[in-house]
Amino acid sequence: MTTDKKSLLLLLGVSLVTQATTSLAGGLIGLGPFTDTENLSATMNGIAGQPGPIFIGVFLQVVTAVVIVALAAAFYQATKAIGKTAALVAFGLYLLEAVVHFLGQTVSVAIAEVSKQFAVTGDAALLVTGKLLFEIRDFVGAVTMMPFGVGALLFYFLITKAEIIPRWLGIWGMVTVAIVLVGWSLEAFTVVAVPFAVYIPYVPWEWVAGVYIVIKGLRMNDR
Repeated sequence: MTTDKKSLLLLLGVSLVTQATTSLAGGLIGLGPFTDTENLSATMNGIAGQPGPIFIGVFLQVVTAVVIVALAAAFYQATKAIGKTAALVAFGLYLLEAVVHFLGQTVSVAIAEVSKQFAVTGDAALLVTGKLLFEIRDFVGAVTMMPFGVGALLFYFLITKAEIIPRWLGIWGMVTVAIVLVGWSLEAFTVVAVPFAVYIPYVPWEWVAGVYIVIKGLRMNDR
C-alpha cells in the first residue's frame, strides 16, 4: 500500500512540474513573444522567419496537453477518497482543458502558415486572416483557463484536505488560481485587460507544490 501511495505521489509531483515546465517553455519558444498585433505585418514576418522555434513551441504545448491528462488522473487517484464527486468533476474539467488546449495548437499552426504565405506574397488580405487568427488564439487561450481554474480549485482543496500538501501551500494555490480564473474569464470576453503581473503569484506554485510532493514521496519507506 505504501509503495502504491509513493508511486502515486511521485507521478503527481512529476506531472505538476512537467506540465508547468512544458507550458512555460512552449510559450517562450513558440508564439508567446509575438503579441504585437498593432504592427501585424512585422509580427507575421517575424513568425515566418522562425519556423523551427514556432513548431517546437507547438510541440511542447501538445506535450503539455498530454501531461494534463496524466496530471488529472494522478489528482483523481490521490483525492477520490476525500471527495469522489468533487474529484470526478475536477477530473472532467482537466480533460476539457487538455482538449481545448490541444485544439488551440491548430490555431498556432494556422498562424505560422499564414505568416509564411504573407512573407512570401505580401498579400494584404492575409493580414486580415492573421488578425482573426490571433484573436481566436487569444480567446481559446483564455477559455482554456476556465475549466482549469475551477478544476484546480477543487483539486487543490482536496489535496490540502488529504494532507498531501501543507495548509499554507494549499491556501496559496487556491487563492492565486482563483485570481487566475477571474482574470482570464474577464480577458476571454474582453471585459477588461488584466495585467500579467496579477498572475505572477500563481506562476511558481506548480513547481513548488510538485517538488514538495516528489520529496514527500521519495521520503516514504517502501513496504
